[in-house]
Amino acid sequence: MTDMKSLARRVKELEDQLVVCIRCGTCQSVCPLFEQTHREADVARGKLALLDGLGKNMFENAKGVEERLNRCLLCGSCAANCPSGVNVVEIFIKARAILTEYKGLSPAKQLIFKKVLSDPKTFDFFTELAGKFQGVFTKKEDNPQATSCARVISPLLDNRHFPSMAEKSFHRLTPRLNTPVGKSGIKVALFTGCIIDKVFPRIANDVIEVFKHHGIGLYIPEGQGCCGIPALASGDRETFTKLVDHHIRLFEREKFDYLVTACATCTSTIKKLWPSIYEGTGSGIKAKIRELSEKTLDINQLLVNNVQFPPLDTRDEKKGERVTYHDPCHLKKSLGVAAEPRSLIKASGHELVEMEDADKCCGMGGSFNLYHYDISSRIGNLKQQNISDTHCDTVATGCPACMIQISDMLAKNGANVKVKHPLELYAEFLRNRT
Repeated sequence: MTDMKSLARRVKELEDQLVVCIRCGTCQSVCPLFEQTHREADVARGKLALLDGLGKNMFENAKGVEERLNRCLLCGSCAANCPSGVNVVEIFIKARAILTEYKGLSPAKQLIFKKVLSDPKTFDFFTELAGKFQGVFTKKEDNPQATSCARVISPLLDNRHFPSMAEKSFHRLTPRLNTPVGKSGIKVALFTGCIIDKVFPRIANDVIEVFKHHGIGLYIPEGQGCCGIPALASGDRETFTKLVDHHIRLFEREKFDYLVTACATCTSTIKKLWPSIYEGTGSGIKAKIRELSEKTLDINQLLVNNVQFPPLDTRDEKKGERVTYHDPCHLKKSLGVAAEPRSLIKASGHELVEMEDADKCCGMGGSFNLYHYDISSRIGNLKQQNISDTHCDTVATGCPACMIQISDMLAKNGANVKVKHPLELYAEFLRNRT
């Protein structure tokens, strides 16, 4: 009982944020999970009520509250549409950390987060090892999404179609880079991100190529790791803090104008969660986090707002492919970035065809996809249908995790649609001009 009282006191620390919710139910109309399950405990209002009850010591089922909190995509649809301005994502992440501190991480998560993810070198070692042996367990498919599937029945891989890990990670191809400022007058630091580094290094290579074309100085420090969101989403604030400390030390070694990522989730995490969730005690580090956060931009933002593109109607190039665009939740809902990726697609000479519900969650949600693949697939299938209905050649999106989810859904339905990052389309355009 003493432990439960202690837990209640910790949850009560969130009271100032919890009381903002007026229980209006607007979150029901926009929650992709509630659309599938119609369960009150699956919507933000229900979860906030459970946290409020736990904080008031009205019940003792901490495990049940944790299970319901973890049934969330953290897409931010509820927060983006909340008339009261409840910061639902931040509340849930803080609550997950409090509950994890109370009951502890599972042995598997202890191993993954504290022994592997928290140390970029160890993380690189194990992911590269997995990449070398992936052919034993998976086989490549001949489809426009370039996915693979499991060779044998597996609880984790069965029925999934997924991009293979790259033969060489980006950090192996380009361990470090520090190029001078060119005609743009801009110096940029690149936060690579795990999925781009290990699955889509071609995107990072295109960043280098595009920046070189526009005379943008580029700083890529050696030894980058995860932005910390997987650990944070599981309540492991200690690993999150360690990773933030690590990256602050890396990026403070060079002066630059902007920190840029090509991953919507990394951008949102660095810009929003690093300054609001970090609880380390290092001297002056919180000020450094705030400074870095203020410099952080999505790559579409940087290019569209800082680079002059020639007007489309003055070009001689023939019309490109039909491209539709999926808005990543962490890009549009969290950061308000929606017009810039579309502008980059148009600047690449392609015809932009809008899909229905372009900003609706694709159902990935990080670990949600691992634990609730059936619901994740149902949500994702709605997205692939909207994509297919546009009769596009390519679907573009600014989030590598969304790329994985959408590739899975399109491959399972035999759709003849490629999946790319807007930056890839622009890099291809530049190459075709020369």
